[in-house]
Amino acid sequence: MNLTRQAEDYLKVIYEIEQGGAPAATTSIAEELNIAAASVSGMLQRLARLGLVKVERYRGARLTAPGRAVALQLLRRHRIIESFLVTKLGYGWDDVHEEAERLEHAASSELIDRMADALGNPTEDPHGAPIPTAAGRVDERRLSSIADMKTGSRARVVRMSDRDPEFLRYLKKRGIVPGANVRVTAREPFEGPITLTVGRVRQAIGAAAAALVYVDDARA
Repeated sequence: MNLTRQAEDYLKVIYEIEQGGAPAATTSIAEELNIAAASVSGMLQRLARLGLVKVERYRGARLTAPGRAVALQLLRRHRIIESFLVTKLGYGWDDVHEEAERLEHAASSELIDRMADALGNPTEDPHGAPIPTAAGRVDERRLSSIADMKTGSRARVVRMSDRDPEFLRYLKKRGIVPGANVRVTAREPFEGPITLTVGRVRQAIGAAAAALVYVDDARA
């Protein structure tokens, strides 16, 4: 099935929103794609006619099995390209998202498979996100974030949002990278900053930033 880049972007965004457990609302899709909400409905109807999504009135859109397969292949391409750029071409982890966004629509499955082989078939990208297999299998565990952790609890950083280069640079400066061990030592009320120890270093990050850093099961 030949899809436009725009249609592919819709499917990927719907998949990512659905990971929260609810259908992808029109407003959420529009926000993620940085477009007007009024323009979303038409594309959703086109994708529905192709059998790629199911639109639930007043709730939003869910991917069908074929739509999910397309979305997972796009995510595989994106995350393998990011991994290849960082590992083989020396890009920084904060410089690869936009490049991968452009390349994922043009790369063939064969090229992606060869990149994966050259990398040793990694299971995670540089930001800790799981890479779907060629067969469409992927780790879809729902993770908590640093913002969910209680004071005194410890956890290991697993992944973080990769969309904003400045955000990634902010985290790296503070040692908050996949594999880092963190402990919450204090929390200010009303969405105030969260104080952490990262390894042995004390850091403070905002609640909004903490919500975008995902951890394994927190423990006391």
